[in-house]
Formats: sequence, structure tokens, C-alpha cells
Amino acid sequence: MKKTTVICFANNKGGSGKSTTCANVGYALAMSGRKVLLIDGDMQLNLSLSFFDEDSVFEMAAGTKNLFRVMQGRATLPECITETKYENLWLVPSSTLMSGIEFELFPKLQREFILRRALASVKESGEYDYILVDAPPTLGTWVINILAASDKVVIPVEASPWGLFGLANMFEFIGEIRGIAPQLEVLGITVTKVSERKNYFKQTMQTLAESGNYVFENYVRVDVNIEKAQDESQPVIAFSPKSRSSQEFTALAKEIDEKCQ
Repeated sequence: MKKTTVICFANNKGGSGKSTTCANVGYALAMSGRKVLLIDGDMQLNLSLSFFDEDSVFEMAAGTKNLFRVMQGRATLPECITETKYENLWLVPSSTLMSGIEFELFPKLQREFILRRALASVKESGEYDYILVDAPPTLGTWVINILAASDKVVIPVEASPWGLFGLANMFEFIGEIRGIAPQLEVLGITVTKVSERKNYFKQTMQTLAESGNYVFENYVRVDVNIEKAQDESQPVIAFSPKSRSSQEFTALAKEIDEKCQ
């Protein structure tokens, strides 16, 4: 039986490229032969929109087979797994009702571990090599759930003047979660939306290097193809395989895969 590794992509700052990174790393891992289950944990539905058109995503969000239904206890996670059009790649879609997830979780017993319990049968089956979870940009009970259910966390950081804001809080938060989820490990920081001509990119890289945390060697530069791919509901690697960002995401996925072995 293969070992399934659960990786969440998390940053309490919005606009860091979490969903795009999660989608493209997942796609690249799947194309390399790994079996990958993606879980859209954000009410913004961006991970779902990376693989399905808007009408399909909103239909799934309003239906009975999505992550919110799982967290309500009205569906099991295996029941909500949806095939994508890509080989080795599946998705559990989100719902706009996830905006109320904190209220949904509040009265539940051991509410920090509901996602872990929901994932247990899928993880123990060994059917997937990786389960990748896209977390919302918050630090509430729902993100505690995601982190507590994960083995590793990847933190995307935007190379911008404000990109590092809140990163210390994120690490402090993760440190506290380890008290209830000692298996959780920071796999590394990945730098996104890079423009090498701008001074703050160098400043970002220098600050991260001095922080003592692992920073992935492969970063992702600004590329218009990413937005074009999003408009077509595709990962950029599928949309434009020869593009710069496609190659960078593929290299990042390989680096993540190697670190997990």
C-alpha cells in the first residue's frame, strides 16, 4: 500500500498565489504519474475554477457533493470526489457556503479534527500519492482543521513590498497547531509573482534566506499566460506547456515531490 502525503497550501495573506500554485503543482505531479486528489477549501472556489468552467463549479457548489456538505456531516468525502478531465487528477469541490464554515464548526465536538476524520479513510486507502488542500487566507478554526489534517504545509509568498506581511504570524500559528498535530511540517516557502528586475524581489529573497526557513529553489515569475489559463479554467501547464511559468511550476512540483520522498 502506498503512503499518502497530505500537503496544504496556506498563507494568511490573500493574493499570494496559493490556488494557482496548488492547481499547477497538482497537475504537474499528476502528469509525472503521481495520483493526486485536490481539495478546494476556499469559498472563493479558485481551485475548482482551475479545472472546471464557471457554470459547472457553481453547480457543484450548490449541489450535495462538495466539501461544505462533508463538514456538515451530510456527505462523506469519498462521495464528493469528482474526476477532472486529466489523468491521475481528482477534485473535491468547494462551495460558496464555506463562508459560514466557522459557525458550522463552532458547536461540534473536537472541531479541530473534523477534516482529519473525514480524510482518514481516503488517506488510509493509499489510493492517492498526494492530497493537496487549498486553504483560505485566514487563521481561524477552519484553517486549524486543514493544518491538523495535513502532513506538510507549503507557504506561497508573493514577491512584493507587502508579500511578507503576516508571515511571522503564519509561522507562530503553525507552531501552535503542532501542539495538537505534531506530524505537521513546513515543507518550505515558494516565492510567486516574481519580477526579477524589481528591487523588492531581491529584498524578499534575502529576508526569507535570513529567516532560517527552507525556501524552494524554484520560484514562479509573472507570466501573462497564467491569467489566460485561468480564463480558460485550466492550469497554465495544460494551457501553455512551453511557457515560462509552466516550466517553473513543473520544476517546483518536482522539487516538492523529491522533498516528500
